[in-house]
Amino acid sequence: MKKIGLLIGIVIMLMGAGGCNEVKQWQTYKGKGGPGAGKHIVLVSGDEEYRSEEALPQLGKMLSQQYGFTCTVLFAQSPEAPGLVDPNYLNNIPGLETLEEADLMIISTRFRDLPDEQMQLLENYLLAGKPVIGLRTATHGFRTKEDSKWAHWSFNYKGEKTEWHGGFGEFILGTTWVSHHGWHKKESQRGIVVEGNELVRGIGEGEIWSSSDVYGVKFRPNADIEPVVMGQVLAGMNHDDPPIGKGPYEKVPKYGKDDPNFDKNDPMMPIAWTKSYQLEGGDKGKVFMATIGASVDFLESGVRTLLGNAVYWSLGMEVPKSGVKLEVVGDYQPTMYNFYKEDGYYQKKNIQVSDHDL
Repeated sequence: MKKIGLLIGIVIMLMGAGGCNEVKQWQTYKGKGGPGAGKHIVLVSGDEEYRSEEALPQLGKMLSQQYGFTCTVLFAQSPEAPGLVDPNYLNNIPGLETLEEADLMIISTRFRDLPDEQMQLLENYLLAGKPVIGLRTATHGFRTKEDSKWAHWSFNYKGEKTEWHGGFGEFILGTTWVSHHGWHKKESQRGIVVEGNELVRGIGEGEIWSSSDVYGVKFRPNADIEPVVMGQVLAGMNHDDPPIGKGPYEKVPKYGKDDPNFDKNDPMMPIAWTKSYQLEGGDKGKVFMATIGASVDFLESGVRTLLGNAVYWSLGMEVPKSGVKLEVVGDYQPTMYNFYKEDGYYQKKNIQVSDHDL
């Protein structure tokens, strides 16, 4: 009887502590000690195409296990199926309250329309002027309803709050969605680093490559943008493909259609840059934005080093001359980017947040 009583007591303790029956809705990778010890990074995934739900857990693992940062990774999921990763569910990312204690937010969302309480947590973070790293589709990370309290966050906002035109992407990160500058899934990109910038330390020539195409960008004339990496459009989908030559091209963005001299590589589009931001009534913060960042990009050493450097820079840490090298943790086999719009696709796939345990 004493053994039975002891077992019952243990079960009650576990349940009270959110134990065995609680579904894990986000991941926290505790830092192992190192230069990042004591600093907390929150990584917000939630896009339907570029597999941020794969990329950000890997990034969190690398930063926590190799540099000591504590990393919390958040995932899109339906409230009706907590713990099941569903990038197609646009209206819920649990765990954003962890931003209250975060030192850095890394965000890679697309077309999210979140509940008021979740949007408020994001705005509170920005009001505090804390640093932001945006990846790929974060330029169009939100698509909120026109009658929403958060309409100004939408990528296509053109309302009364003029500083918010273009939404979170343009006001905070530097640009909203503009175009596929390269031909999507036909023309990959090579990163050409801006020499002398501390954010490209430790990155060799040709080490930044992405199979995803160069995004078109459009910055405000008065924005304090500092390009870090330029995107060279390649004539194919391989690392060693040559730069694409002058047109005419089979596929061009809208802004190049009426220009007989349009050249996709002259000038090149920035694919990584820094800037600052400041909300009305808030503190000033700094931003690193990269329009690369698909899960497959994390197989590239140069991409990983760039993001490691960006983390150090964002947190006011000196970037070492050799760069912040990140090595893949575990058996990382990212999925090629694509949309999966079939009803119930992610329910059938049944990837749980807990599947990303270390």
